[in-house]
Amino acid sequence: MKILVCISHVPDTTSKINFTEGDTKFDTNGVQFVINPNDEFGLTRAMWFKEKQGASVTVVTVGGADTEPTLRKALAIGADDAIRVDAHPTDGFFVAKQLANVATQGNYDLIIGGRESIDYNGGMVPGMLATLIGANFVNTCISVEVEGNEATAIREIDGGKETIKTTLPLVLGGQKGLVEEKDLRIPNMRGIMMARKKALNVMPAVESAQPTAATAFSKPAPKGDVKLVSPENLDELIDLLHNEAKVI
Repeated sequence: MKILVCISHVPDTTSKINFTEGDTKFDTNGVQFVINPNDEFGLTRAMWFKEKQGASVTVVTVGGADTEPTLRKALAIGADDAIRVDAHPTDGFFVAKQLANVATQGNYDLIIGGRESIDYNGGMVPGMLATLIGANFVNTCISVEVEGNEATAIREIDGGKETIKTTLPLVLGGQKGLVEEKDLRIPNMRGIMMARKKALNVMPAVESAQPTAATAFSKPAPKGDVKLVSPENLDELIDLLHNEAKVI
């Protein structure tokens, strides 16, 4: 089984976010980048298939040379090789088009991506990718098993879970549940050294429309001052909740 894991290069959630050029561009100065968490769950699950079923695992991202340390981390975790599509990922459809080109050329059986990235939270790329390559698609996936050409996946739905049986090729929009956080892997020294010898291939981008573009960014409004109310003043608390906070 050949597995392709789609990796997004995203800011660490602890990074301080700022914008430049009139709030039209993201300021990367001082920002630590990591593998998108939803993608990391998918990568760890792919490693399980590699170890238990002998699958080969390729990781891919769309981005500039600055994304290569993130790909190298994925290689250190255990991926066999990596592909970087040399383009700036400014639009979801554009990214899906690049990934579809990689997937078609590689003839992969299972393609795993995060259901969304934690930077733009678009949640659109896996579904568009599946449509472009004519593969089956399961989103918000929290479990997957593959036996031969058949797959059984479980996904979250409102108020419960749904079990789906389908066939390969299959695209998954994965999330926590594919593995648990405690099962995520930290590269060890041996893995880091081996990653230096693994192939990291750079592919040119294919021509594609970019239907959307970010025109401006804004931060959430700062939190207001906190009002402390004595436990003895329940009437005041109720008045504030009713007339000021308007939550009751």
